[in-house]
Amino acid sequence: MLAGLSVDYLVRLEQGRAARPSAQVVAALARVLQLSDLERDQLYGAAGLAAPSSGLVPAHVPGSVQRLLARLPDVAIGVYDACWTLLTANDAWSALLGPITPGRNLVVQQFTRSGVTVLREAEDERRFERALVSDLRRALLRYPADPSVAALVDHLRSVSDAFAALWADATIVEHRSEPKTFVHPLVGAVTLDCDVFSVVGTDLRIVTYTAVPGSEDASRFDLLRTLGAPQDPSWEEAEVPRQP
Repeated sequence: MLAGLSVDYLVRLEQGRAARPSAQVVAALARVLQLSDLERDQLYGAAGLAAPSSGLVPAHVPGSVQRLLARLPDVAIGVYDACWTLLTANDAWSALLGPITPGRNLVVQQFTRSGVTVLREAEDERRFERALVSDLRRALLRYPADPSVAALVDHLRSVSDAFAALWADATIVEHRSEPKTFVHPLVGAVTLDCDVFSVVGTDLRIVTYTAVPGSEDASRFDLLRTLGAPQDPSWEEAEVPRQP
């Protein structure tokens, strides 16, 4: 269930009766089994696949990070790679932002105005977008051998004039902790503190949303976590363009 595989297919894999699994299947199993990098590489080898290259954007979520998601149910937590592609999240995140769909990209969501509505002042919106563009520029410089990074940038430049202008401007802006107000379809406006943490040695970003204890927003956050994920498909985050 956690890996998104059917029981029958998993049994056939275990018994050696299935065809060679795809890299996506192996990556999902490595994540669910909370393998170390060396164990992950061994699993890829057993599947007849090349282990992920160090020249690619890391997408492996260590077991320690997965345990963090499981043990902090009152905090909405999402894990992104260096290009702001969602890798995994916990139930509180799903309740706040909609069904968890790994592979969806925050930068695409922001510049195509898809997904969750976040209320910001115009100046804060510009700063946030500049910070996202800065992050993609760093990813492109850090992982020049990963074609998916250049493909993401090209896609954004083609669909968003705002992104293209910021990309050409090349101003470097850092993210900062700040409150965000979400317009939630079940509980209305809810304001939460947003913090971004880096996982040393992985280039992963952990994004957390928390409410001030005892506040009205905390009550709304508790309620939406009880209600679970909204089913409105418009809440899903925008997807990263795939290589042909």
